[in-house]
Amino acid sequence: MPKLDLSQIPFRGGSGYPGKLAKAGDGRFVQPVGDAGGLTQYGVNIVRLEPQGLSSLRHYHMEQDEFAIMLSGTCTLIDDDGEHQMQPGDCATWPAGEANGHHLVNKTDAPATFLVVGTRTPTETGYYSDLDMMVKFDADGFRFTRKDGSPLTADQVGDDND
Repeated sequence: MPKLDLSQIPFRGGSGYPGKLAKAGDGRFVQPVGDAGGLTQYGVNIVRLEPQGLSSLRHYHMEQDEFAIMLSGTCTLIDDDGEHQMQPGDCATWPAGEANGHHLVNKTDAPATFLVVGTRTPTETGYYSDLDMMVKFDADGFRFTRKDGSPLTADQVGDDND
């Protein structure tokens, strides 16, 4: 039985967002438990959000399903339908191709954790609901552009040190 020792799997902080948008990941830490167990068909991560932390910028996926279950603390799920309190045991699903921009926000004074599971596909396109931004992922990595495919502007991403 390939039991994982969570104490041996470090949490990673930050985000891959460009420029000043990377600050959105300041209070987010991911423990890649699926990778540690050798899973390749889907991703499994424990995410810890510090107070005021965001899981991501509000987004949706075109090719990948996503599922989350709260483990500890309280987060607010913000999607196109509004705000929803998420407490331990509460689950949410986002089917691929459903244009419902979502993210979790920790609006409390204590850390919160949730487990997120998502499909791994060879390619992916994601859209950011509150920004003129999309991400494309393929064998060459990921690229952020405006939704029409043109480059992001300096106003959108600023400087990493802003």
